[in-house]
Amino acid sequence: MLMAKEQFKHEMRDMLNKHLTLANPLFRHLMDANNPNPELLKFTTLQGYQLTKHFLTYIEYIYFYCPIEKHKRILLHNMYEEETGALSRTKNHVELLHDFIRALGISDAERDAATPLPATQQLIDYRMHACQNPELYHIAAAAVLIASEGQNLETLGEEARHSILGRIYQLKEEDLLFFSVHQKEDVGHVKQGLALVTDLCITEEMQQQALAAIERTCQYFYAMYQGIYEHLKLNELDLEPIQ
Repeated sequence: MLMAKEQFKHEMRDMLNKHLTLANPLFRHLMDANNPNPELLKFTTLQGYQLTKHFLTYIEYIYFYCPIEKHKRILLHNMYEEETGALSRTKNHVELLHDFIRALGISDAERDAATPLPATQQLIDYRMHACQNPELYHIAAAAVLIASEGQNLETLGEEARHSILGRIYQLKEEDLLFFSVHQKEDVGHVKQGLALVTDLCITEEMQQQALAAIERTCQYFYAMYQGIYEHLKLNELDLEPIQ
């Protein structure tokens, strides 16, 4: 049965909230204030950078194929901010991440030489495939505007992920602008995504496909972190008996 719009929005938000990537054991190592691991933070950041490099392309496709004019205007603002940073009075969002990467001591050459692990590539490809296919537009919107934008809203207690990392690794506020800007903006972006997908999904099948896209995207984010965790053999370290 086709859900009423408000119920559908509620179901989509619930789907997002029940898949918390901060529960991945990787973050236990990243956020261990008693044993900071700068090299782990660098490696994880370079995997995250693989995602950010493609994000504007996702938004461009979603804007281009958007069939609803009122939502298309909102997407234009989103795209403009990603490209220029003008609305947040910062700069291009990829450049903001470049600043964070440099603050970690990673050279531009090292940054550009990094490649995605298989699970990272899986997440990139899943969203790109949906974005490039107009018949999957509602799936692309759910995956990018809800599940992906929603990743920056996770907190541990009342503290945002980037605030914790900044404190542990002694990073300055300006180093963290990529994350603080996104945390603020993505509250609105997720709301906009929920509104767009709600208007797009006019059948029960489309609603279920959108919910599945949110769940699958969140699972792929978790798998990306799990891929880092296992690639660096942290899972083996966690299995070692305490002496």
